[in-house]
Amino acid sequence: MVTETELTKGDFTLSDEPFDLFREWLQDAHEHELNDPTALSLATVDGDGMPNIRMVLLKGLDERGFTFYTNFESQKGTELQAIAKAAMCFHWKSLRRQVRIRGHVEIVSDSEADAYYAQRPRGSRIGAWASQQSRPLESRFALEKAVAEYTAKFAIGGIPRPSYWSGFRVLPTSIEFWHDRKFRLHDRIQFTRNADGDGWLKTRLYP
Repeated sequence: MVTETELTKGDFTLSDEPFDLFREWLQDAHEHELNDPTALSLATVDGDGMPNIRMVLLKGLDERGFTFYTNFESQKGTELQAIAKAAMCFHWKSLRRQVRIRGHVEIVSDSEADAYYAQRPRGSRIGAWASQQSRPLESRFALEKAVAEYTAKFAIGGIPRPSYWSGFRVLPTSIEFWHDRKFRLHDRIQFTRNADGDGWLKTRLYP
C-alpha cells in the first residue's frame, strides 16, 4: 500500500524541468505500479480527421522525447506517417498520477531500431515478421501457421529487423503532470514550448 507521505514526497510543483520530473515519476511507477508501469495510451488521427487511441509501451526516453516501436503498416503506423502528430497519456492508478504529452512525431534512426529489435525476445522478433498488424485475419490458425513458417525460416542465425518495423519518437511541445488531491482539488502543472530545443513555460492549471 502506497502511503500519502510516499505520494507527496517532495513538491513536484516546484520542478522547472519536465523530463527530470517524468523520470522521477516513472521510477515511482516501477516501484509501485502492479502492471506495466511503462504502459501509455497513444492517440493518433486518421485521414478523415477521426481520432484513434490504443495502449502501447514506452521503450525509450531521452531529452528528445518518448519512443515506442511498431509495425509501420499497422493502423497507428500509417496514421503517424501521414500526420506526424500524437498525444500520449500515462495513468498510474496506484500512485494516483497522470502525465499527458502532446507533440510532433519523428521516425527513429535505423541504428536505434536495429539495437532495440536485437534485444527483443526471439518470439517477439518472429512475431514482427508473422503479424500483418491491423489487417484482417482469416483465422487464428493462419497466424500460427505464419509464426511456424518464419520460425523455420530463421531457425539458424539471427533474425533481421523487417523493413516495415521501426520506432516513432514523440517530441513534446506540451507535458502536463496531474496528481490526485482530496475533494478533487488536484495539482496540475503544465509545461509548454513552441518547438524542440526551446525553453519550457510552466503554468499551474485549475483542477
